Amino acid sequence: MSDRLAIDGGTPVRSAPLPPSWLGAYEMGVEEEEAVLKVLREKRVFRYIAKEESETARLEKAVAEFTGRDYALAVNSGTAALICALVGLDIGPGDEVIVPGYTYIATAAAVVTVGAVPVIAEVDNSLTLDPQDFERKITGLTRAVIPVHMRGTPCRMDEICAIAKKHGIKVIEDTAQANGGKYKGKTLGGIGDVGCYSYQMSKTITAGEGGMVVTGDRLVFERILMAHDSAFGFWKPDETAIRPIPGEGFRISEVSGAIALVQMGRLRGIVERLHEAKYRIVNQIRGLAGITLQDVPDESGDASVCLMFFAPDAETANAYAKALNAEGVPCGTMFSKEIPDRHIYPNWTYVLEKRGRSSNWSPWHPSVYKGSVEYSKDMCPKTLDYLGRTIHIGLSPKLTAADSDDIARAIRKVVTTLAR
Repeated sequence: MSDRLAIDGGTPVRSAPLPPSWLGAYEMGVEEEEAVLKVLREKRVFRYIAKEESETARLEKAVAEFTGRDYALAVNSGTAALICALVGLDIGPGDEVIVPGYTYIATAAAVVTVGAVPVIAEVDNSLTLDPQDFERKITGLTRAVIPVHMRGTPCRMDEICAIAKKHGIKVIEDTAQANGGKYKGKTLGGIGDVGCYSYQMSKTITAGEGGMVVTGDRLVFERILMAHDSAFGFWKPDETAIRPIPGEGFRISEVSGAIALVQMGRLRGIVERLHEAKYRIVNQIRGLAGITLQDVPDESGDASVCLMFFAPDAETANAYAKALNAEGVPCGTMFSKEIPDRHIYPNWTYVLEKRGRSSNWSPWHPSVYKGSVEYSKDMCPKTLDYLGRTIHIGLSPKLTAADSDDIARAIRKVVTTLAR
C-alpha cells in the first residue's frame, strides 16, 4: 500500500465503514424484547408491585454480587445515582466536593443540586483525576471527592483513596463510562465509599436511561433509599435506623430494570471484546514516534470503550484527526473552543458563573458557604493542554481482528507521514 495519505489523493486504508461505537445498545436482541414483554404481559411496570418477582430487584442483586458490595439500588439515571450518593453521605450546603475538569457536566451538576460546591481539579496523562492536584485542592470544607473513570479508564484509585483517608474525605466513584472495568482486580465502582453507574444509551450496557448506586454501608444505603423516593422512609419506619429525610422521584421503571438485567448478562462479554480489540491496536502502535499513548493506570482493567493518544501539540492533533478520517477511521480531537463540549469544564457555564436553581440563592451564597473557590476557563491549564492534544477513536465490541489491524495501520500511516 502506498504511504500517500488519502487526504492527499492516496488510497484510504479502509473503504468499508467501521462498526459504530455504540456499545450495549447494538447488542440488544430477542432477550431484551422478551424481558420487556414479560413485564408488560404481567402488568407490573412499577417495580414495587411484586417485590419478590421484580426484574429490578434481580438486577440489583446481580450488580451487588458483581461489585462485591452489600447494597445496590437502581435509579432512573446516572445523575440521580450521583445525587443519591451525595445525599447518602450527608453532603450538602457549605460542603466542597472535588471533581475533575474532564467529566460530563452531570458530575458537577449533582454536587450543585444537593447544595454543595464543586471544586475543579486537574487531570493527568491518564485523563482522569490527578491525585496531586486533588490533594492541593483540599480545604477544611472538603467532604468528598468524585474520581471519574472517564471513557473506560480506571483512575489512580490507590493514590486517591490514600489521600482521601488521610484527610477524612469520602470517595464517590463515577463509573458511568467504565461499567465492567477493574483496577488491580477490584471492580470499578466497588472501591470507594459509594459507586455510581449509568445505563444511558451511550454507555457500556444500557436501558435507554437508568442508573445504579452501590455501597457497603447500611446507614448510607438507607439515606440513598430515602433520597431516591420522597416517601420511602415512611413505608416501613421500624426497619430503618434513621429518621426520614426528603427525597426525589428517582425510582426506575420495571421496564428499564428488565432491560438492564439482560444487558448485565452481556457486560463481561462486551468489555472482553472491547479490550481485545483495543489492545490489538495498542500493541501495534506502542512506541510509534509522533504520538504518546494515554497512560492507563491498569491496562488489564481498562473497560476499553475508546482509544486515546496524544499528539505533540493541538495543531498536529487536528492534522492527525483529519487525515485519519480520510483513511476511513472516524475520530476527533477532544478540546476545541468552537465546540461547547459539556465534558470539559470551561463549558460548564452555570458552575463557572456560580448560578444555582434560584435567582436569589445558590450553593455559593455566603449565608451557607464560607469558602473562597473561584473559577475561570483557564484554571486547569494542564487539563486543557492534554485534551487539546488528544485524538479519540471510539471502539465497538463488534470490531474484528481485521478492523483493529486496519485502525492500527491507518494510525501508523498517518503519524509516520505527518511526523516526518
